[in-house]
Amino acid sequence: MPGRSRSRTPLRSAGAAVALLLAAAATAACGSSGSPASAAPAAGGTLTYGSDQLPDCLDPAVSPEDITGIVDREVFDSLVSESHDGTFHPWLASSWSVDPAGTVYTFHLRTDVKFQDGAALDAAAVKASLDHVVAPATASQYAASLLGPYTGTKVVDPATVQITLSAPFEPLLQALSTPYLGIQSPAGLQAGKTQLCTHPVGSGPFSFVSWTKPTSLELKNNPAYNWAPADAAHQGAAYLAGITIQFNTENASRFGSLTSGQSQVIEDVPPVDIKTLKAQSGLGLLTEQRPGAVYTIGLNTAKGPLADPKVRTALMRSVDFDQLIQSIYFGQYARAWSMLSPTTPDYDATLAKSWPPDQALGNQLLDQAGWTAHDAAGYRTKDGQELTLRWPAASPRQDRAALAQGIQAEAKAVGINVQYVNEDQGAYIQDLIGGKLDLVDTSFVRDEPDILRHFFASDQTILKGGANEFGLHDPQLDQWLNGAAAGSDAAQRKQSYLAAQQYIIKNALAIPVYVPTTLVGYQTKVHGLALDADGSLLFHGAWIAK
Repeated sequence: MPGRSRSRTPLRSAGAAVALLLAAAATAACGSSGSPASAAPAAGGTLTYGSDQLPDCLDPAVSPEDITGIVDREVFDSLVSESHDGTFHPWLASSWSVDPAGTVYTFHLRTDVKFQDGAALDAAAVKASLDHVVAPATASQYAASLLGPYTGTKVVDPATVQITLSAPFEPLLQALSTPYLGIQSPAGLQAGKTQLCTHPVGSGPFSFVSWTKPTSLELKNNPAYNWAPADAAHQGAAYLAGITIQFNTENASRFGSLTSGQSQVIEDVPPVDIKTLKAQSGLGLLTEQRPGAVYTIGLNTAKGPLADPKVRTALMRSVDFDQLIQSIYFGQYARAWSMLSPTTPDYDATLAKSWPPDQALGNQLLDQAGWTAHDAAGYRTKDGQELTLRWPAASPRQDRAALAQGIQAEAKAVGINVQYVNEDQGAYIQDLIGGKLDLVDTSFVRDEPDILRHFFASDQTILKGGANEFGLHDPQLDQWLNGAAAGSDAAQRKQSYLAAQQYIIKNALAIPVYVPTTLVGYQTKVHGLALDADGSLLFHGAWIAK
């Protein structure tokens, strides 16, 4: 699927209400086979949604998981919303302004918003929510990094709040539009860490009911909801009476729940089943490449064999990713060439096909790096040490285990022993913190090229809520990425992001693999499904034909 050509308005200007999301496209895509897509929406009914992910914590300030974002988008509202063209619009904030220095953002809040526990939204609630994100006790795994050089929030009056930064931070509005910085109920914030993880309370169109671990989660309609973002296709309370989210990591079973009618909507339709889905009456597919960081193999540049750029490049060039991705994903996921997705602003399209597979080059580079001997198993050795790369993974999705096996086989052809092992979440986190791995795989959805800073800036270590797992310290990357975050000139920011993408590939700091793509299967009696700017599913305007 080709990337969209999009323009950005300056992030420091207040948004105005215009058309949203995929309103027209989503309405057409989700039209029922038994009635026209323009039929009047029907209220009521509980929609069952099948997810292939298991949430760890529903506190958006804590968890970086995609499924947390999907659930929390229905429970929490944000200060602003972002549409697909990259413009920003009023939501909980009716308007905003930024001082000339770009370090003080003043938000004027709506005065009619109520949290699901009955408390009113005010400036104190916004301050408490954002301060919770950066509090050390929260141990944020992602949201804290979204706030950049945040120094605090000031209550000006009950309907006015000021966010202060120590330096300009151009991605702030986009960050504030994400569910990970959704505004939480003050009473909920005082309930304690366990309660925050298991009983979220926001002001969104659906409120939390229960979580039956590890099988399902229940949300119910918030009938008072009347403050959807200004660019939303639907205003007022949601049509659905509730949503049941079934957690099912087994692909065949999850797809079977859609074809049998047990689920009305599922995420991550197995690519092998897309042809079957399209041939079956009453089913449809909603698909779009997701912005942000593609599925990527991160490389330990700090120690071990991959500290040598020749070894990193040898691994990168020795695997035929085109063939592997085609054979495993049946053309549903595109080969990635940059760490940014093609749908991300400032994506560098010139990187396409710039580093094709070349095992002869891989062998040459390994020889140059001194890995010239081979052991009985055929793996290269140096000073009696086998060229082994440890790659632990926890709960791999999207057939990534099969992909890893293909990478193992091709790496072995040049003498690299890639040890891919499944670990439970606890062991994996300990390995990650302790640096006991050579490879780590990841992807991250965000409609903002600043996601590169999250992975590569020196201060974005995992202990600070970033994703620089191996403690890379590269002054050149810091200059580009931190400079782009602080800069207001769109052309200069773009040049910095283009340079950073080229540098990451040239120095083999990470290996982009495939472009994550939304593959949502649905029964065509479900109308009004939409995707947000990050490609995540929205249920506020969804309804089920009777």
